[in-house]
Amino acid sequence: MILSAIVEKLKRQSKADFKGRQFEAWLIIHAVSWYLRYPLSYRDLEEMFLERGFEVDHSTINRWILVYAPLIEKRLRRFRKPHCGSVRIDETYVRIKGQWRYLYRAIDKHGNPVDFLLTAKRNLNAAKRFFQKMLRDAPLLSPGTIGTDGAGTFPPAIGASVDDGLLAPDPVHYVTKHLQQGIESDHYRLKKNMPKVGGFRSFNSARKSIAGFEAMLWLRKGFDFAGQWNVCEQNELIAELFGIEKVNEA
Repeated sequence: MILSAIVEKLKRQSKADFKGRQFEAWLIIHAVSWYLRYPLSYRDLEEMFLERGFEVDHSTINRWILVYAPLIEKRLRRFRKPHCGSVRIDETYVRIKGQWRYLYRAIDKHGNPVDFLLTAKRNLNAAKRFFQKMLRDAPLLSPGTIGTDGAGTFPPAIGASVDDGLLAPDPVHYVTKHLQQGIESDHYRLKKNMPKVGGFRSFNSARKSIAGFEAMLWLRKGFDFAGQWNVCEQNELIAELFGIEKVNEA
């Protein structure tokens, strides 16, 4: 009874999600999933859909990404498992409109996602904002062990989080390059599908697209689901989040 009610709610929600769209919901979500999962450009997707008999302009696909990538991230966020209590935090560079911007990211020692934040600057205020976003996001628990690189902004950001009651007193903070290799490898998994030539064209498009890239990486990791977790099953979960039957129709 409860499951049926959830399914019906998702179906009603999907009508609002795709209201006014020229193309069917499954095709839109398929295009967005491809872009977030594989190193494809909007024009690549335009040609791929043309091969399948669909005329979809690359600018239309771009608009789909900016609308539905953040929605996928928002709806997949509920599936993340609580971290193990030991997290690794690092920043990486993202090119936006010809300038380098900063993406703060955190995973636990098992590689489970914790959170992320795109910022224009790499300073104490940015580090504090990231900790606030990461620690206020239920159901994640306050970590007792925090690993970072040697950036001088992290110790005062951790101290500020303790003062604000977001972290338990006296968390263990270590700076060890060896143990940071896991999150550095995770950066590569995230960034390999991002635009290669010139980077993103605006901060807003970067923020929305990166939310989708992060969500797709969470999805591929499997949220600790038992058994085999292939791309078809990943697509089925995305389809269910939008109240549509399948993503694997094309």
